[in-house]
Amino acid sequence: MPPLPGAEMVQTPIQLYRYLMRCCKRLPSTSLQHHYRHSVRQSYNAHSDEDNPQRIQQIIKRAIEDADWIMEKYKNM
Repeated sequence: MPPLPGAEMVQTPIQLYRYLMRCCKRLPSTSLQHHYRHSVRQSYNAHSDEDNPQRIQQIIKRAIEDADWIMEKYKNM
């Protein structure tokens, strides 16, 4: 599965959250979707108080890379 279009436009935490939730909807099984949606929610809540712009961009970049890896991992299921 290729990454969803618009990944390069993600700039804010809420945009990242929405992007990751759209990625979860593309996963092949319902149990995988629930697992990764829960993970996204927990990560969002854990980092919601982050106020350093550089750190936020670092988190966004890493989260998109991880989402791409997960999408590739389950591509052939």
